Amino acid sequence: MQFHRFENSAALNSNFAERLIDLLKVGIAERGHAYLAVSGGRTPQALFSHLAGTELPWSKVTITLADDRWLAPDAKDSNERLVKSVLLQDKASAANFISLVTTNERAEDGADAINNRLAAIPTFDAVILGMGEDGHTASLFPCSQELAEGLAITKDALAVNPTTAPYQRMSLSKQRLLNTRHLFLHLVGAGKLPVLNQAVAGDDVMQMPIRAFLHHPCVDIQVMFATE
Repeated sequence: MQFHRFENSAALNSNFAERLIDLLKVGIAERGHAYLAVSGGRTPQALFSHLAGTELPWSKVTITLADDRWLAPDAKDSNERLVKSVLLQDKASAANFISLVTTNERAEDGADAINNRLAAIPTFDAVILGMGEDGHTASLFPCSQELAEGLAITKDALAVNPTTAPYQRMSLSKQRLLNTRHLFLHLVGAGKLPVLNQAVAGDDVMQMPIRAFLHHPCVDIQVMFATE
């Protein structure tokens, strides 16, 4: 783990956006296309705005989500809605997007279709994770019966039914999230630091799933943190 602390979120987002753009440029130069997985929520919104206004051959970039709530893409709490309304704007409006939802009523019934979509994506150039106060990341919740499966399966995605958070979810699996050239954990807020310290201090991934990424022996995760 490499820990990068910034004076404030503005400094963090400016630096982080530059790093990501550089990584996407490398991906395009080496493979002709770049692939990025992002997380939803409030934390990445300013970062998304930075990225959206940056010059890049965005038509050669494909973006998907680390997880999403099983909602209509235009629903208020949909991560897809957030990405489309903030990130896929301005210069980044030309980027390609792969959705993690289908029209199926239940997430379980849409899982095969989502895995088929994700099968076309090679190793990501970058994955941006978030972390909840319970130590969950993506939709790998410690409260869910599907956690062990999400940490173990070789499939790209799985349906998750958390008991301490609303909505059914579709989440990328641990293996798919780790299949990236660069892995980031994006944290903003003083309250995130004690949670991170607790996660670093222990090794029970079922208690705090983020540990599966912080302690992975082969992946050097970059923690991007600002207190405000």
